[in-house]
Amino acid sequence: MPKKITPKIKAVKKSIAKLKKPIKAKEVSKPSIREKKPAEVVVPKKLEKHYFYAVGRRKSATVVVKLYDGNGSIVVNGRDKKNYFPIESLRTNIIEPFELVGMNNKFDVVAKAHGGGVHAQSDALRLGIARALVVMDANLRSTLKKSGLLTRDPREKERKKPGLKRARRAPQWTKR
Repeated sequence: MPKKITPKIKAVKKSIAKLKKPIKAKEVSKPSIREKKPAEVVVPKKLEKHYFYAVGRRKSATVVVKLYDGNGSIVVNGRDKKNYFPIESLRTNIIEPFELVGMNNKFDVVAKAHGGGVHAQSDALRLGIARALVVMDANLRSTLKKSGLLTRDPREKERKKPGLKRARRAPQWTKR
């Protein structure tokens, strides 16, 4: 008497038969979602020019600086330096590297700034400009180094400690 084949056994036999089939090349070479190539980036005409690149940091502020040949305009995050830095001392702080090496109004600066406050960003921008000038001409390094423009200010905000109100401020102590 032959054995009766149940529907479950048929399904198992079909899945085993599928496993025994050779894998087709199409199935293997099919790219996953993560492997797709990104779309081509269209570079604007202004950015196709040659530029000198550097990064400046101060506290939690980071500024990416690009120096182009130009007439001395400084653009930070798409805004003019007068709009971005409202205080005159910050604007003079930024152009200090150019004045020191005698290259006023010879370069356009395009910068992306993020993090920190306005003062920290201006210091970071000054460091970035000085570093970009050194990338452009290594002979300027000694002049900028002597005036302290290539030194990164390492002071960072200290972290808050448990049991304290800030980094070191303890709660007010009462005798009774």
